Amino acid sequence: MFLVRIFYGIAYFIVLIVEIIKATLDVALRVVNGKIDPIVVEIDTELKRPVSQVILANSITLTPGTLSVDLDSEKGILKVAIITPREREAIIPFEQYIKGMLE
Repeated sequence: MFLVRIFYGIAYFIVLIVEIIKATLDVALRVVNGKIDPIVVEIDTELKRPVSQVILANSITLTPGTLSVDLDSEKGILKVAIITPREREAIIPFEQYIKGMLE
């Protein structure tokens, strides 16, 4: 079980770095093109532990173009400000890795 958690931890780090690079390029193009439509969305998270939810919120904030605004740990709801409407999986692609690593 310990090795599985280590695998998820390494995978999470790699996915986070890749998503930061992709988001940086996307935000740069959107700023140049002017295709920005900011919105605040509520996302239900599968994570139960508060530490997992905080890591998810911080990961979202680290990714350019997104900002975690509020976290309701009891209900598992995360409010996220994004520069353009996207689907849930595009906003938090690393949730499954955090779940495998910490839950």
